Amino acid sequence: MAAVKAFSVLRQSLTRWPQWSCPRLAPLRVSRRNILGLSFRSGMVWRPSRCYSSTAEAAAAKAEDDSFLQWFLLLIPATAFGLGTWQVQRRKWKLKLIAELESRIMAEPIPLPADPMELKNLEYRPVKVRGHFDHSKELYMMPRTKVDPAREARDAGRISSSMESGAYVVTPFHCSDLGVTILVNRGFVPKKKVNPETRQKGQVLGEVDLVGIVRLTETRKPFVPENSPEQNHWHYRDLEAMAKITGADPIFIDADFKSTIPGGPIGGQTRVTLRNEHMQYIITWYGLCAATSYLWFQKFVRRTPGV
Repeated sequence: MAAVKAFSVLRQSLTRWPQWSCPRLAPLRVSRRNILGLSFRSGMVWRPSRCYSSTAEAAAAKAEDDSFLQWFLLLIPATAFGLGTWQVQRRKWKLKLIAELESRIMAEPIPLPADPMELKNLEYRPVKVRGHFDHSKELYMMPRTKVDPAREARDAGRISSSMESGAYVVTPFHCSDLGVTILVNRGFVPKKKVNPETRQKGQVLGEVDLVGIVRLTETRKPFVPENSPEQNHWHYRDLEAMAKITGADPIFIDADFKSTIPGGPIGGQTRVTLRNEHMQYIITWYGLCAATSYLWFQKFVRRTPGV
C-alpha cells in the first residue's frame, strides 16, 4: 500500500510539471509514457514562449535603427554634392572678378578725381597725375619681392625661389593741378638699395607726369607683423597712419613700369593675384560625393556582406 501511495503521489507531481518557456521545446508534445511507465494526459503540450515576443520586438527595433542609419548616412553624399555645386558657383564668380580686375588695369588712365570718396570705386584703375616728389619723407614697405610674372611662372614648380628680397619705396607726391599730396609707391628696390644715398640718381627732381594704379587701404592679415612707424618699416598699407606720418592725404597709387628710372625704384609693382583654388575644392567635394554614394549603395541596396 505504501508503494501504491508513493506512485500515486509521484504521478500527481508529474502531471503538475512546470511549463517551460524555451522556444525550442514549444513545438514538442509530451510523451504518453515517462521513464517510470506512468501515463500523462494525452495532448499536453508546452505553452508558447515569451521569447517569441522579445525576439520580434528586437527585430523591429533593429529594422528601425537600420532605416534611420540608412537615411542619416545619405546626408554625407548629399552634403558633399551641395558643397561641390556651391564651389562651382564660387569659381564662376571668381573668374568674373579676375576678368573685371584685368580689364580695369588695362583701361586707359583717367585724371585723378578731386573727390577722394570717388576713389573707393576705382581700385586697380589707372589714373594720371602731375607734380613733384618729396624724397625727404620716404616710407618703406618691407620685406617685398619684385613683381616679375615671367620669373614667377618659371620658378612656380621650384622648392626655393631666386627672387631677391627688398622694399617698396613709398614717397609723398604733391599734385600741382589738384593742390593735394598723395602717396606713390615708386616701386621695388633691393635691400642693399633701401638707403636713398645709394640711389641718388633715381631721386627724381622737378615736376613729372605719372601714371599709377589706385590702391585702397589694407587691414592686417593673420601672421603679418604690426607696422613699425618708428623704424619706418611698413608691412601693410595703413593709409591713415602713412598719411599722418608724411602729412599727405590718404590716397595711394602704384606707379606703373614706365616710371622706372635707372638707379631708382622699379615701377609696375601692382600685384593682382586672387586665390582661385575652387577647382580643387570642386574635385574634392564631388569625389567625396561619388565615393560615399558608392559605399551607401553597396551597404543598403546591394547589402554587400561585411560593408
